[in-house]
Order: sequence, then C-alpha cells, then structure tokens
Amino acid sequence: MTYALIGCGRISPNHIVAAQNNGLEIVAMCDINFACMKDKALKFKLVDKVKYYTDYKEMIEKEKPELVGICTESGKHAEVALYCISHGCHCIIEKPIALSIRDADAIISAAIKYHVKVSACHQNRFNKSIQIIREAVDMNRFGRLFYGTAHIRWCRDHEYYDRASWRGTWEQDGGALMNQCIHNIDLLRWMMGDEIDEVVGMTDRLHHDYIETEDFGIALIRFKNGSYGVIDGTTNVYPKNLEETLYIFGEKGTVKAGGESVNIIEEWQFADILDDPKEVKARFHENPPNIYGYGHTPLYADVINAIKQDRQPYITAMDGKRALELVLAIYKSASEGCSVKLPLTECAATDFIGRF
Repeated sequence: MTYALIGCGRISPNHIVAAQNNGLEIVAMCDINFACMKDKALKFKLVDKVKYYTDYKEMIEKEKPELVGICTESGKHAEVALYCISHGCHCIIEKPIALSIRDADAIISAAIKYHVKVSACHQNRFNKSIQIIREAVDMNRFGRLFYGTAHIRWCRDHEYYDRASWRGTWEQDGGALMNQCIHNIDLLRWMMGDEIDEVVGMTDRLHHDYIETEDFGIALIRFKNGSYGVIDGTTNVYPKNLEETLYIFGEKGTVKAGGESVNIIEEWQFADILDDPKEVKARFHENPPNIYGYGHTPLYADVINAIKQDRQPYITAMDGKRALELVLAIYKSASEGCSVKLPLTECAATDFIGRF
C-alpha cells in the first residue's frame, strides 16, 4: 500500500516509524520547510526512496497515494484532509481532527461520500493500560459508573512555542486543552459512555503571556448515563512533564492509569476478583521513550486492515469530532461563564480570539 506524509514536524517521526513498521511503501513527503523534510528523510533512510514536495496538492495529484498521514499544524488539518479525501485517499489525521465543528462534520461527510477510511490519531487508545481498562468497561466490571477524572500536568516552555509560530494561536492550534490535553480528554469521554449532557469549564492563561490561548483549564462534565467527569489540564508544571493520569470510579471497581502518558496501571481493584492486581500492573506496563507512546504503530495497522477489510477504523473521524467537541464546549463555557449543553452544532477555536 502506498503512503505519503504531509507535515514533517515534531510528531512526524512517529508516523514514519509506524508506516515503516507496517510495511507501507512511503512514496512521498511534503512540507513547506524543505530542510525539515530532508532531515526526516535522512534520519529514516528515505532519501533515495521518496519524492519531495512543498505543495501537498501537487503531491496528491502526481503520486496518488492510497493512504496519507496528515501532520500539519492543527488549523490546516481539515483543509488538507478534505482535499485528500476528495482525491480518494484514505487518511490518518493527527489530533485534533479539526478546529471547528463544521470542519469535523465536513470530514465525516466527505469520507462517506468518497468511500474512504478516515482515522483520528488518538493513539493512546492503543496503550496496553488503556486497552485493559476498556475491556473492563465493556465487560461491565465497574457496574454503575460514578465518575472519571483526567489529569494532564505537563510543561511547555518558551522554547517550545518559539520553534513554530502557529503554536499557541487560536487560528492554527488552540491552547493546552486542545493540543496537549485532548488525548486524555478523548479517553475520559470514551470510557464514560461518550454521550454528554452538559459541560462547565474554566480556562486561563496563567504563565505564557506570549501566546494567545489558555495554558490552564478545568471542567466538570455530566454524562447522559448519570456519571460525571473531571478534567484538569495545564502546561505550567515546573520544571518538566509530571503526569497524565486517568481514574475510573464505579460501583464495583476502581482503576488508575498513570505515568507520563497513561501508560502504567497504578490501581486495579474489582469486586469480581477476576484477576490479580499485581499481575495486571506488571503485564500492562509500558515505558515509552516519550509522551507519544507506542500507539502509532497499532493505529496504522488497524487503519490498513480497515482499508483491506472495508470496515471502519477502531478510531473513527467521529471519535475525533467527539474529543474536539468536548474541548470546544469547555472553551465556550469558560468564555460565556455558564454551562454548555451538548451536542454543539456550531463552534470553532477562532470564536475565542481575544479571549485573553
């Protein structure tokens, strides 16, 4: 299966490795920064194997890849995805899938119209720790779900934002919740039943006065099944990333996934005593080299199989929309000072330009 990568920035190595691990034929790379693109090609021994483009439309028209990885700045995801989809390319879109409800809906509709598979890159769903928790949810081991909490306590310094002018902007990025915290926000919504009644949020820019967006956010969520969610996320932790944790509390079970990126089972207690907590903690423990974890390779494998089997990917475009919708609902609640009912029919990150 032929593959092309659009965007060769910070996250692109994970996509290249995932493509290589799954035996994809990488035919082309595209980035407006040629030096950055060539650097990645050198690093992954692709120099003489791929063609280089600075215009993704030209690349799609000439190379006609079957599968495309979209790793541009967030504000360009929808534009690039819609073009690729309309030319028959299956797509893996880095998070967030888009920066507006309208664009997310357009991607979902286009995928149906052109009969292509689209997956939102929420790769932490493939963490061993997350997979075993999801299995427990599906088996109803928790009984009635009471509430879940997602904590993202990371650090992003001035150097991080200086490396790319689009970071920390409403038009191309969003803030801490949209960029750094959306993975765990996705997991919380997925685990607690997906369907949300209302959201109450507060956001602030406490430390990064050189960006447009929030660096701190908290939210309370009421799910339609009667359970609740709590989110706190920040990029203000000193001096480095501290943790990304997910708690699930139910009538008959308590679970905590921790570590730097929800990659370790730290608490595992169930009334049914189907397994040994010590064994679960030992088996479902990963120590990835960075916060991106090991999830890209199985995500790519699933999308490839979805294409071959003509089924939906494990993580769909709709899943990407749900994560986006929750972040936007928090932004809207914080901006308007009131609770926000879901679903959202219209909302975009650009609605909050000038917020701080």
